[in-house]
Amino acid sequence: MTAPSSAPAGAASAAPAAPPAEPAPRSRRLPGGDALLGTGGVLAFLLLWEAVPRTSLVSADHLPPASTVLATLAERAATAQFWTAVGDTLTAWGLGLAIAIGAAVLLGFAVGTVPVLRAYTASTVEFLRPIPSVALIPLAILIYGTDIASTLMLVVYAAFWQVYIQVLYGVADIDPVADQTARAYGLGRWARIRYLMWPTALPYLITGVRLGAAVALILTITAQLTIGSPGLGQEIAVAQSSGAPHVVYALIVATGILGVAVNTGVRALERRVLRWHPSVRGEAAV
Repeated sequence: MTAPSSAPAGAASAAPAAPPAEPAPRSRRLPGGDALLGTGGVLAFLLLWEAVPRTSLVSADHLPPASTVLATLAERAATAQFWTAVGDTLTAWGLGLAIAIGAAVLLGFAVGTVPVLRAYTASTVEFLRPIPSVALIPLAILIYGTDIASTLMLVVYAAFWQVYIQVLYGVADIDPVADQTARAYGLGRWARIRYLMWPTALPYLITGVRLGAAVALILTITAQLTIGSPGLGQEIAVAQSSGAPHVVYALIVATGILGVAVNTGVRALERRVLRWHPSVRGEAAV
């Protein structure tokens, strides 16, 4: 039998309140911790790559050891032919991306600011956007042959939609209250674009540029590989037809390094252009 409690009613509420829980300590990140983790991952991958061809799992004729590939890459990097190919690839990539960004910004702002025009073009955009750029390779060869123009056609088509769609989203994200306030204060069309639309759409535009830069590099290498226009893709095709797998792997590693460099450069541009944006300021504060 349970003894009746002698505590008065409300004793529980009269008990002293528990002290507020202390905030969880923030995890401290070592300076350069991400770089150390990334370097460790790369070293682990290279060790695995070095070990696998030396076992019976994969023939070294099909997958040369990492040491052989890296030595081949170092030899190729000492030749003018390699850097000429890198220059051709970067030229096609940069020119195609610049054309795509310019066209997407102009068309995106023109269409995005006119609701009727956006409604009329929506179905056309949804039809054209999913078409893979590689499906246009026969058309590019038919029109431009194996010239760099055929590569530019594929790169511009692929990168354009990445930027254009983001610009449309950015223009549509304008605060209607701010827009009405700007109109009430008599700001003209260009003033609203300069002080209202552009700051709103700029984060979307930078995201589109980052996506478009990666897609443009992929299409540049693909076009050079299949069409035969000058660049790293053509060098890979020549090495493959010559039966030199270690050169093929070395050039593939070179395209990977190029991709990392492009992504790093675009991220640096993003941090600089959007240093006023909360997303970038929050990232810098971590």
